[in-house]
Amino acid sequence: MSAARTLGLAFEVDPETLTRYEQYGLDLEGASGQDHHQLPVPAVLIVDTAGKVQFVYSNVDHRVRIPGDLVLAAAKSAIERSSK
Repeated sequence: MSAARTLGLAFEVDPETLTRYEQYGLDLEGASGQDHHQLPVPAVLIVDTAGKVQFVYSNVDHRVRIPGDLVLAAAKSAIERSSK
């Protein structure tokens, strides 16, 4: 979570949602070993060989996923740019 927080890809679970999770038998503290009640935002980052971020996608709605062909195109583009 510290990496997610550093990248701005973490959010705090609100008390109402935390209660619902507990009712469903989901224990965030037990699963993470922490009491911060944070979850990561689903994201894709493509980093070139020089360590420069070439592509970022994130969406707080975990049900919305980026199409694989878009990720592949972004990765190929990053490779092409870094080889020049």
